[in-house]
Amino acid sequence: MSVAETFDPADLPDAYSMPIEELDVSNGRLFQHQKHWAYFERLRKEDPVHLTENEEFGRFWSITKFKDIMAVDTNHPVYSSEPAIVIGDPPEDFTLPMFIAMDPPKHDLQRKIVAPTVAPANLNALEGLIRKRVCNILDSLPVGEEFNWVDKVSIELTTQMLATLFDFPFEDRHLLTYWSDTATSSDQVGNNYIEDEERRRILWECYDYFAKLWNERQGQGESPRMDFVSLLANNPETKEMVKDPLEYLGNLILLIVGGNDTTRNSISGGVLALNQHPEQYDKLRSDPGVIPNMVSEIIRWQTPLAHMRRRATQDIELGGKAIKKGDKVVMWYISGNRDETEIDRANEFLIDREKARHHIAFGFGIHRCMGNRLAEMQLKILWEEILNRFEFVEVVGEPERLQSNFVMGYLKLPVVLHAKT
Repeated sequence: MSVAETFDPADLPDAYSMPIEELDVSNGRLFQHQKHWAYFERLRKEDPVHLTENEEFGRFWSITKFKDIMAVDTNHPVYSSEPAIVIGDPPEDFTLPMFIAMDPPKHDLQRKIVAPTVAPANLNALEGLIRKRVCNILDSLPVGEEFNWVDKVSIELTTQMLATLFDFPFEDRHLLTYWSDTATSSDQVGNNYIEDEERRRILWECYDYFAKLWNERQGQGESPRMDFVSLLANNPETKEMVKDPLEYLGNLILLIVGGNDTTRNSISGGVLALNQHPEQYDKLRSDPGVIPNMVSEIIRWQTPLAHMRRRATQDIELGGKAIKKGDKVVMWYISGNRDETEIDRANEFLIDREKARHHIAFGFGIHRCMGNRLAEMQLKILWEEILNRFEFVEVVGEPERLQSNFVMGYLKLPVVLHAKT
C-alpha cells in the first residue's frame, strides 16, 4: 500500500470562488474533508444538471436534485448501468461484471438468484442471531476508556453478518473486510492508496478463496442453502459462473461491499450525528420507540454511497441540458438527500422526521438496494441494545474519513462509553 502524500484541506478551492462551469465534484478529498456540501448546494441552485470535462474521469454529467436523480434511476432503458457504477472507467483488462452493473435481462436473473438470502423470511430467521451478536459485541466493549468505534463495533458487526450471508468460515471473517476495503480503494473513486498491481493481486486471492467454497457447495440440488455462494453455485443459470473468474469476482465484490461498507458506515455515522446534535440524543433517550424512524434518518444523513453512475443509451434532454448518447451520467445521492426542494429541512438531522424513509440512499428502480431491510434491521437492533446498556456513546475526537467520491466511509471514530446509572 502506498503512503498518501501530505495534503492541506485548505488547498481545496471554495465552491463559490470559481465560475460554475469549473466546479468539479469528483475529487475524493472533497468528501474526506467534508468540503463537498457547498459544491452540491451551489450546483442544486445554479446548475443541477452539470457537465464536467475531467482529465481523470472524462466527460460526465452530475445530477444533483432528488427528482432528476429519480428520473435517471427509474429509466434503465435510457440510462444503462453497463459497464460500471462508479465514476471512473475500469481497466479494459480488469473489468468486473456484476449484476448491479448490468441491464435486464441478465441483471434481473442474477439478482433474483441471490435475493432470497436477504428476503423477509430469511431475515426473520436471522433476527435472533443478529441480536445475540450485537449483545456479545457491546458487552465486550470497555466502559470509560477511549476506543475506535469503527473497528470494535461497526466493522465487527457487519463482518460477522456478512460471514453469515456467505456462510464464510467465521475464523477468517476479517478477510471480507480486507477485500471490501481493497475493492473500494482505487483511482476509479478518487482513492489511489493501493497500487493497481497490488489491488489486483489481493482481489485474485479473494477469487481463489471463494472458488474453493463454490466447488465445495455445488451439487445441493433444487433446495440449496440460503447463502450467496450456494445459491449461485446450484442455480442452472449461474452454476458455470466460477469458470468466468472476472464475473464471479465481480459479483463477489458487489455482495461483499454491498453487505459491508454501507451498513458499517451508517453505524458510525449515526453515533457521530447524535453527538453533533445532542438534542436529538436526548430525544432518543426519552423515547426509544423512535429508533425505527431514526434508522431511516441516519441512512439519509449518512448516504453511505455518494453516487451511482449510468451511461446514456441515446441522446436525451434532462433539466434543459442535451445529454449525448454515450455520456456518463452520475447520480449524486448524497446531494439528492439534501435537496430542500424535496425534503423539508434537509440539512437538519431529525430523528423523528416525518416521512423519514423518503430518501434516495437506497436508490430507485431495478437497482434499488437489495439488502436495505437487512441494513435497517442491524441498525435498529444495535440502537435498541445500545440504549439498554449505555447512557451515552460519546465521540471524543475528530473522525478520520476515507478519501473517496463513492464510499462515505470512516476509518476512525474515537468514543468513550458511559454506562447507565
